[in-house]
Amino acid sequence: MFTFLLWCILFVLCWPLAIAALLIYPIVWLLLLPFRLVGIAVGGALHLVWAIVMLPFLVVRRLGGV
Repeated sequence: MFTFLLWCILFVLCWPLAIAALLIYPIVWLLLLPFRLVGIAVGGALHLVWAIVMLPFLVVRRLGGV
């Protein structure tokens, strides 16, 4: 909603720039999509490594409480 309000202000101040931004935004979004996918994959891999490293500590804590 905030982005839309900013776009409306830009449209009032300089409508050609606002129309250009409206047309360029999908292209930029498509260009940045692979970087987002790589970020999700790297984040998932790091969470997996963290879970594997922490597993022995969690097992010892769980069994120590029995």
